[in-house]
Amino acid sequence: MHYNIDFPHLGIRFDHVGKTISIGSFDIAYYGIVIALGIVLGMSLAFAYAKHRGESVNDYENMLILGIILGVIGARIYYVAFMWDQYRGDLKSIFNTREGGLAIYGGVIGAFLAVLIYTRIKKIPFLKAADPVAIGFAAGQMVGRWGNFFNREAFGEYTDSLFAMRLPVDAVRSGDITDKMRAHMETVDGVRTIQVHPTFLYESCWCLLLLIVLLTIAYRGKNLFYGQIFFTYLCGYGLGRVWIEGLRTDQLKLHGIAVSQVLSGLLVIVSLTVLVISSRRRHS
Repeated sequence: MHYNIDFPHLGIRFDHVGKTISIGSFDIAYYGIVIALGIVLGMSLAFAYAKHRGESVNDYENMLILGIILGVIGARIYYVAFMWDQYRGDLKSIFNTREGGLAIYGGVIGAFLAVLIYTRIKKIPFLKAADPVAIGFAAGQMVGRWGNFFNREAFGEYTDSLFAMRLPVDAVRSGDITDKMRAHMETVDGVRTIQVHPTFLYESCWCLLLLIVLLTIAYRGKNLFYGQIFFTYLCGYGLGRVWIEGLRTDQLKLHGIAVSQVLSGLLVIVSLTVLVISSRRRHS
């Protein structure tokens, strides 16, 4: 397998991008390392904002532990549910996540469900706790998306745009290669390659912009209401996923409909409605 990843129009080339790093006799996936770094950054920012508001960090530490567990479970359930034909004949494979198969929206749903459960038990307003968590999520997703870079996955359709990413054919799953990619397939230095949208990069940059917006609201905004940051996150993230999801070739579909794209659109509508109504009530 060839390990190079190129951005030809930017003049950027990575000669050897491995998927794992070996420490002694153990192989650790870069994907896992990146996800861990995202969790650490997101946790740090969430805790910092909680402290800024004078809240107990202990509650957020407990939510983090429960959120990671339910987040992973939710991410797997979401993926399997919309790829059921792939798993129905081999139910044991449902528990094998080493080949991928985690959907970010399922993770988000699972994690916020953990927050809901914890806040109900501790009698803490859910929207109050959801604000710092939303900041953490934006940061975590910004970093975590780079796991797709190391795995050569979650990319978009063929493109010859400025940010086009070139991948060796033998480094990606055959099922992710579309007819359009095959039609534009090239041989570079004796290696067959495809050229695609680096949607992981688009989403990472989008989450960076969203994080800046959330932090600006959190630390410079006045008269904030509980849930304002949370709904801003849902609206902003959903807006980005509407167009980014449309570029991807590995969409989870139900009856031909891209589920995550529809969900993103609904999140934008609902969260924007809540923000507008809440703003009008506070200024009436």
